[in-house]
Amino acid sequence: MEHRASKRLHEALEALYDRFNDRSFIHPDPLELLYQWDDGSDREIAGLIASSLAYGRVKQILRSASSVLERMKPSPSSFIKVAGEGSLISLFSSFRHRFTTGEELVSLLKGIQRVVLTYGSLQECFMKHLKRGDATVVPALTGFVKELAGSSGGKSSLLPSPGQGSACKRLFLFLRWMVRKDTVDPGCWEGCDRSKLVIPLDTHMHRICRCLGLTDSRHGQLATALKITGAFRELAPADPVRYDFSLTRLGIREECDPGAFFNACGIPWDGKKG
Repeated sequence: MEHRASKRLHEALEALYDRFNDRSFIHPDPLELLYQWDDGSDREIAGLIASSLAYGRVKQILRSASSVLERMKPSPSSFIKVAGEGSLISLFSSFRHRFTTGEELVSLLKGIQRVVLTYGSLQECFMKHLKRGDATVVPALTGFVKELAGSSGGKSSLLPSPGQGSACKRLFLFLRWMVRKDTVDPGCWEGCDRSKLVIPLDTHMHRICRCLGLTDSRHGQLATALKITGAFRELAPADPVRYDFSLTRLGIREECDPGAFFNACGIPWDGKKG
């Protein structure tokens, strides 16, 4: 990244972060559902469910995730530890979120249950797969997904694997929520260096990053997410997903003016970017 351009971009990103990385700008975002619980064992389960359903229209995401979590109150952790398979099927077999079926949701919940009963928490399972020399969380996430899938190992809309080249936006979003801790992200996991995180790349974020010149790839796959993460790492080596939340406010929140941001970056604004 050219020095002058990177300095200007860094300043614009920091200004965006300072202005919009605040809980008052979270809605509508499935992250808001996690604030119902203070205990990390509840938050990690709620976070995995909410992030796994984070595709499609945001109102539907919030409705779907809320409908699942409401049935697990007052404690998702306590619920998952004792729920029998019959109970899970009875509660969630009729669930539907776009192309995610109740069967897939039950399979995910059974995977969460198996991991929690085996390791004590989702965090302990993930950390088992995270090695000191890993440059990113990708290898650990691959192992984590395999643990959640269990012996079934079947294809699921809720458990994409980075080992197959998927950008895994929702799982990287989950890890951002769990590992980072600031005014937005609750950060209830310890031991994972946030410098290893990967940007959660969806269509909106991909378009923004193309406009910023951080990638020229038209394909939103894992390789593209890693390249974009590398570009952000040049600007924020210890925290390459630092700007994810504030950048994704562009085009979502009326208070967040995409034109002003791109102009601050020195990029001509035509009203279509972001």
